[in-house]
Amino acid sequence: MKKLRIAQLSPLIESVPPKKYGGTERVVYYLTEGLVERGHEVTLFASGDSVTSARLIAPVKQSLRLGRKIHSTIIMHMLMLSKVYEEMAGEFDIIHSHLEYLTLPYASRSRTPTVLTMHGRLDVPDYVDILKRYSSMAWVSISDAQRAPVPGINWVGTVYHGYPENLFEFNPDPQDYFLYLGRFSEEKRPDEAIRLARACKIHLKLAAKIDAADKAYFKAKIEPLLDSPYIEYIGEVDDRR
Repeated sequence: MKKLRIAQLSPLIESVPPKKYGGTERVVYYLTEGLVERGHEVTLFASGDSVTSARLIAPVKQSLRLGRKIHSTIIMHMLMLSKVYEEMAGEFDIIHSHLEYLTLPYASRSRTPTVLTMHGRLDVPDYVDILKRYSSMAWVSISDAQRAPVPGINWVGTVYHGYPENLFEFNPDPQDYFLYLGRFSEEKRPDEAIRLARACKIHLKLAAKIDAADKAYFKAKIEPLLDSPYIEYIGEVDDRR
């Protein structure tokens, strides 16, 4: 197997791996560790509080969620992308970006090939328009169903999110409750899960973070539904919990 020089571009919102919840950053962590284990020369662009076996280049000292208050996270990511593509692209055989749309103006003009993994929903008109605009880029989906809104672009593969087999132990005798794990966001519809649990009298535990952009949604749609003996909000959790 040819050993490659690979750049992994992670969002700067959370560290790699995240201290608590952080879906994309957690996937980036395990992917990066796996590539290093296979002998590839990997450079991870992530926040300075990240932990990795790869070479770490940190555009910010601390994850943006925990670090100093900034006006725009987009600007911080653009600064990182400009450094990668304008100053360092020649050092890599391939760049793997998890920054989705922000990457496009940089990657489309670079001689170093880029593969882009889309970690979220695509069934939004604006998203469809930008993907079609850059349809020839190398796109990776996280499920075949995710591709449905934009079937005609250059999908080079589907790679499901994978974690180490020994990360969690199978419990053949589970406790009598359901679990919502993630973040409170209107597009994920945790309010529907709560309503169903209340209507069916099923115990539901909510382990989720509240991003600044979702505080109004939580206050208006989630908080009024928490007053039920069947609903328990336990806050944001880490791997150990």
